[in-house]
Amino acid sequence: MTIHHGDRPATSPKLIEAFNGLATSTIGNVLDDLKIGGIGLNLRPVSAGMRFVGAALTVKEVTGAQHAYKASEFGLGAVIDMCQPMDVVVIDNGGQQVSTWGGVASVAAVQNGAAGLVVDGGVRDADEIIELGFPVFSRHIVPLSGKTRVKIIEINTTVKVDGIPVHAGDIIVGDSSGLVVIPLARAAEVARLASELEQQDRQASDEIRKGLSFTEALRKFAKL
Repeated sequence: MTIHHGDRPATSPKLIEAFNGLATSTIGNVLDDLKIGGIGLNLRPVSAGMRFVGAALTVKEVTGAQHAYKASEFGLGAVIDMCQPMDVVVIDNGGQQVSTWGGVASVAAVQNGAAGLVVDGGVRDADEIIELGFPVFSRHIVPLSGKTRVKIIEINTTVKVDGIPVHAGDIIVGDSSGLVVIPLARAAEVARLASELEQQDRQASDEIRKGLSFTEALRKFAKL
């Protein structure tokens, strides 16, 4: 089995940590203002409350009928063995309704320190994933196995999830509102601006609790 491996730029832990505590909605406002894109609309967390921040370890898959590929071509073991702390595995399976990830894979990824998983395709063993507390976002939750149906063809190349290009090393943030993808080259700028917006949101909420009307807040805080 030959899998094409791309180069993955190093992502500093400090840069990833700059996004801790920032909501995807707030980051999305910044991405929107900067016309960067990267705002996911169709992939959802397996369970509400799941959240992650990390750097993308990207995976491209193809899918066929049962027995289209050898079980050895599934290739997920190689991906999980590569996982390091603060990695988010980002799998592009073209939105297929077949599971490419389940409970045991989640246990192994957590053991390696992975921060989360994004699949434009399907996952299964949702109850196990929820019990484990591993943040997983996907297009589908299905019981159908990917073994002999799914083949990994690329690792750490540019992929697409929900129509968004994701490069290896890009910053990925997920929470109950959805997903955002921040290009590595713009990440420091986006984190700084999103942090400023987050502070403004907190100030607005505090002033509303003290009697400021929402109309007045909208006037005072232009970015709400």
